[in-house]
Amino acid sequence: MDFLKFDAAKCTLCGKCIDKCPFGALSIEAKGIAVGDACRMCGMCVRSCPEGAIRFEQRANTVDKSKWSDFLVYVEQERGDIHPVAFELIGEARKMARKVGYKVNCVLVGGEGTAENAKKLLPYGVDTVYVYEHPGFEGFRADCCADAVADCIAATKPSSVLIGATALGRSLAPRLSTRFHTGLTADCTTLDIEPSTDMVQIRPAFGGNIMAQIAIRRSRPQFATVRYRVMDRAERVQNPTGSVVKCTVTDDMARSRIRILSSEVIEKQKTIDEEDILVVAGRGVRSEKDVAMCRRLAEALGGQLAFTRPMVENGFGDQMHQIGLSGRTVRPRLIITCGVSGAIQFTSCMKDAECIVAINSDPEAQIFKTAHYCIVDDLYQVVPRLTALVQNRKED
Repeated sequence: MDFLKFDAAKCTLCGKCIDKCPFGALSIEAKGIAVGDACRMCGMCVRSCPEGAIRFEQRANTVDKSKWSDFLVYVEQERGDIHPVAFELIGEARKMARKVGYKVNCVLVGGEGTAENAKKLLPYGVDTVYVYEHPGFEGFRADCCADAVADCIAATKPSSVLIGATALGRSLAPRLSTRFHTGLTADCTTLDIEPSTDMVQIRPAFGGNIMAQIAIRRSRPQFATVRYRVMDRAERVQNPTGSVVKCTVTDDMARSRIRILSSEVIEKQKTIDEEDILVVAGRGVRSEKDVAMCRRLAEALGGQLAFTRPMVENGFGDQMHQIGLSGRTVRPRLIITCGVSGAIQFTSCMKDAECIVAINSDPEAQIFKTAHYCIVDDLYQVVPRLTALVQNRKED
């Protein structure tokens, strides 16, 4: 395995790395430690060497692409259930897989109940679901979770790996791409695939001023993270034929160097990327009193108030309620923007809403190029009237 390097000057041939290898991939030969084809890049040898004589070498990885095929979707679990971003990743993978004749596989890593969750994926057209279930995987520990997913990647050799751009996914993806010495494109908004099996990964760049098309031409696997609520959710299939495969997990593989000293369950609140109705306050909203005016409209509609980045920077809102490249991507049924100019950093993260209503006094505002309904008027006249109309209809 070219990725593992041994420093002969430091190595004492103590054999601890061989004892710790869960796959029996290491042996002592005339020139020192040798690595066989059974290596799964789990990193147990690196962690167990008392002399620090083993390391992963950081270098470009050029591979025979014909030996890598299919899609692998990392399925995140949240509070004992599947995170909904997984179904969006499966849907996008299936669209691309049809173009090049690939299969769509999934991998789950977790504690008790993981195998049961794996069965929930089969109706969505996946071919194989690989399950790594062990008490040591309870809760997210980045190091041992990366070991398990790396084991799956090394065994199945997927051409592309898709991971949700959640807090967990953003921690896991770079660990894996570094381990396999290949590229990672973060926060993709569009994915496509070429006949050569190179995945076209599109994401905003240079502050959102351009949409960059990124491809990984010479190495595999290709890693991409995708934000929640950006892609279409996978549809169920008739007569699913997929299967669940339970993978071997050793105690060493599930042993983490991270220790959880205490934990507290925070009551889950509906976030703006899960909301069906949003009212957005932009820079045209000038004071706390005016923000309260927009909030009343959001509450009357049964939705939430969100903000643009300048409003958050000026202290009117928090990042959890910010829409944009540095905030959240949303896809509600209805979004009403109040005094929002419509910079691409904002519109790229809300343009897929079913209905976009824009209120702005400037007839040349960029937001009108994205909106379905454009109201060129003073928002201080329009918003109170809209609120009153909604409230009156509820009373009727």
